[in-house]
Amino acid sequence: MHDRRRRRMPVPRHEGEERGQRPLVQRGVHAIAGGRPVRCRQDAGFRALTVDAYVTSGEGALDDVTERGFSHDWGGSRANRELVGWMRDFNADRPTHDHVRFAGMDGPLEITGAESPRQALTALHDYLTAHVDAELLPCTADRLDGLLGPDAPWTDQAAMTDSSQSIGRTPEARELRLVADDMVILLETQAPHLAAVSSLDDRDRAHLYGRTAVGLLRYHSWMADTSPSRMARLLATRDEMMAGNLLALAARGPVLVHAHNSHLQRDKSAMSMWGHPKVEWWSAGALVSTRLGDRYAHLATALGTMKHQGVDAPPPNTVEGILNALPEPQYVIDAAQLDTTVRHMAAVPRVSPYFGYAPLDPAHLPHIDGVVYVSDVPHG
Repeated sequence: MHDRRRRRMPVPRHEGEERGQRPLVQRGVHAIAGGRPVRCRQDAGFRALTVDAYVTSGEGALDDVTERGFSHDWGGSRANRELVGWMRDFNADRPTHDHVRFAGMDGPLEITGAESPRQALTALHDYLTAHVDAELLPCTADRLDGLLGPDAPWTDQAAMTDSSQSIGRTPEARELRLVADDMVILLETQAPHLAAVSSLDDRDRAHLYGRTAVGLLRYHSWMADTSPSRMARLLATRDEMMAGNLLALAARGPVLVHAHNSHLQRDKSAMSMWGHPKVEWWSAGALVSTRLGDRYAHLATALGTMKHQGVDAPPPNTVEGILNALPEPQYVIDAAQLDTTVRHMAAVPRVSPYFGYAPLDPAHLPHIDGVVYVSDVPHG
């Protein structure tokens, strides 16, 4: 995210596209000449801290870092392992201020459920306990632990489809939301003191803990909701957490982001699942773009075939079909030029038989800055 004229653009993800991400990251990092680039991957922020420690200081072993440092089961990806190794090599002979960093965009949750807020709340409480007067804290560590209770009810995936299984609106959960809010406010009201007694990285992590705790508790609260807007509020809450993380990263310098189109596009996102009617919400990209204006740019991803998932050659009158007719297997294409061609050919939206791939809607091209096209995604 940065001035478009300097070509600093986020790159979204679909299944299998990790194969092309390392060259894109390399070109993106080298394009940010003299800056302090941040490489942001779509995974839980706490896990990403493990990867960032490795790429900046060499802390840990690569195999262990990729296993623990990625969410969504992406740690086993060879491409992700190569990316992390390349980032470490890139930083090895550079001064700290010129390091490329690794950060998480998503919260510690997924459409199937969410984690306990324990890690975020206790980490924030520990930070504040170490640096501010005890009487300023909203509760003791023991009280916090008592309010949290066991983690199993928080992580029960049944709550995602059955709101009665959620503990997100119990008296303890409601009190935790107040505690989290009070601790986040302490970060703001004690900012001058905290700046004097702790490093910028430590303060950034504390704010990450605060955003994560507040967001998780809000997410769990909506999991307990019974209204028709429940799913829309859950999706919107998740992307609002992503947007907060992206804006915090952008405040420190240029950011290259890698996530699904539905999390980065400017147009309203939509999906249908579990028998629900179509649900719409504004993505993290739409929220961030509204705040940053032309300092935000979006490269959408489009795929040709993914045969192991039943995604065969695209019809010629779709965006992917037009791109699939080109001779090379991968392209980065100006969206405005592609839009002109698409309009001339009266292209229609492609229909994917696989829920894991959302085809590129031709109506979105006017609000996209470029398209990354990968003609085929092989199995494994």
